[in-house]
Amino acid sequence: MQTSARKSATLNLNSQFRRIYKSGKSCARPTLVLYARHTGQPGNRLGITVSKKIGKAVIRNRAKRRLREVFRANSHILKSGYDFILVSRGRTPFSAFSNLTEDFRAAAKEVGVFENE
Repeated sequence: MQTSARKSATLNLNSQFRRIYKSGKSCARPTLVLYARHTGQPGNRLGITVSKKIGKAVIRNRAKRRLREVFRANSHILKSGYDFILVSRGRTPFSAFSNLTEDFRAAAKEVGVFENE
């Protein structure tokens, strides 16, 4: 099992984010928003967005770490060949990890990227 995201497995260009926001599917949950877009490439890529409204740098970094871990822990249940964006919400840094996982799985099912569909 992979323990960290490779550089090539991350989204970091503004154009990549805009493309997914424009043509991808999305689902909002209380702790996160999930955007997904089918690419057909092998493997999945992840981008994370945390607004300054969430808090200062320590809180924003905590939110990013938690979202990254939720994605990593559940990546085995996702269909391959997608780009994902996880957007943090106000509850993300302070919610129980089980709530984050529940919201992520529910959003993945709603967007249609859950492997068991």
